[in-house]
Amino acid sequence: MAHQKSVLGWSFSILIFSIYVVYILYIGLSPESFGVPVGTGSITTWGIYIGLFVILFAIAITGIYVHKANGVFEETTQRVIRVVQEQNHE
Repeated sequence: MAHQKSVLGWSFSILIFSIYVVYILYIGLSPESFGVPVGTGSITTWGIYIGLFVILFAIAITGIYVHKANGVFEETTQRVIRVVQEQNHE
């Protein structure tokens, strides 16, 4: 169970790190593409949406991890604790 939680945490960490690295590399290699308007006559650029995606993706990944860690893994932990306590009382 601890191994599963660790694998999940490291997987999400690698995923978000990869997104940040790609984002920074993209800014470094093609900064002018962040200034391209989304549509004709639009003042909103692709850079706004890409940056917003990175932020929202990080929030979503964190939320998923917290939900799993405090939900599925916590329920399993509580079951194991109950079984061990019952065995100690016998």
